[in-house]
Amino acid sequence: MYRAHTTLPESERNDLRTVRGLLPYIWPYRGRALAALASLLLAKLATVGVPLALKAIIDHLEAAPPASAVVVPVTLFLAYGALRLASSAFNELRDALFARVRHGAMRNASEQVLRHLHDLSLRYHLERRTGALSRDIERGTRSLSSLLNYLAFSILPVLAEFGLVALILLRGYDPWYAVITFAAVAVYITSTFIITRWRMPFRARMNALDSQANAHAVDGLINYETVKYFGNEAHELARYGAYLRDWEEAAVRSQTSLSLLNVVQGGVIAVAVTAVMLLAGGGVARGELSLGDLVLVNALLLQLFLPLGFLGIVYSQLQHALSDLEAMQQLLEREPEIRDRPAAPPLHLSAGTVRFEAVEFAYQPVRPILRGVVFTITAGHMVAWIGPRGGG
Repeated sequence: MYRAHTTLPESERNDLRTVRGLLPYIWPYRGRALAALASLLLAKLATVGVPLALKAIIDHLEAAPPASAVVVPVTLFLAYGALRLASSAFNELRDALFARVRHGAMRNASEQVLRHLHDLSLRYHLERRTGALSRDIERGTRSLSSLLNYLAFSILPVLAEFGLVALILLRGYDPWYAVITFAAVAVYITSTFIITRWRMPFRARMNALDSQANAHAVDGLINYETVKYFGNEAHELARYGAYLRDWEEAAVRSQTSLSLLNVVQGGVIAVAVTAVMLLAGGGVARGELSLGDLVLVNALLLQLFLPLGFLGIVYSQLQHALSDLEAMQQLLEREPEIRDRPAAPPLHLSAGTVRFEAVEFAYQPVRPILRGVVFTITAGHMVAWIGPRGGG
């Protein structure tokens, strides 16, 4: 009997093997994937360049004499606008290039799963539960797209932007700016991982109950006539309702724990930004920094923490995506009971005789269907076996 996948996202899972299993689906689109990553890096360079252009504009206006304060640095404004346009354009180009990779990989995976299901033996399909199986396959193919997005467009951009911001802070400002930023990021990531791992069982149980409820509903509808014959509608609804009540409880706990995670993340970001702004404000008051430096530091931190603010969600969804993909991977790794021998030649027959000798067959060992059957079929003839009830 097929059971819903209930393994926790952090337990007994080989993430490296799961990620490696994605390569056959995206390898045909490797050129597009590399072009999309190049566009992503160009977009991040433009994004980090925007605060630098803004700092230059403010410093220029601040340094201008009062009589000429109305003179506008047109070139700097044009550079500011061009950088913003480049950031948006390269991001859209990245999405356009990667769309084929993401959807093509989903199509390849869906075709592979269906092909593999057709290759499995009749025994497996007689024991399956269609509702739960279809839900796990649906989540697995959908998680493939999510995983590609998280790896390519959430984790890598944060790392690239963090490296660029760190380089600017270390080269142009007091080391304390970088120390506060690094410490905040470390505390943010650590607290995110700890809380997310704590709340993983809630989401895993919610997914398992969702699969079980869906499987029960689908199986009940497939066997609608049997349910009606025995008047079991109330019993089926009661079992379905019990699954849904447990699912509701798990979903509520999952959401409340997510709210706690968001509060902790927001607190870390608020403390870090406030500390850095106090440090920069003191530098401006002492004449060590300009107003442009204050704006630059503030803009860099906000740009850094804005994508970092989604790290908790990304980490959580990444774990769930890997868990869902693991279920699909296990299905693909299930070996068919009957395989052709390696290098088996095609069967070419022009005429001949087919002879069955001592044929034994059973769907289950305790229930044999054929016992030592012997018969011959000659060319041009037709042979049929009819059971006592008319089946054959």
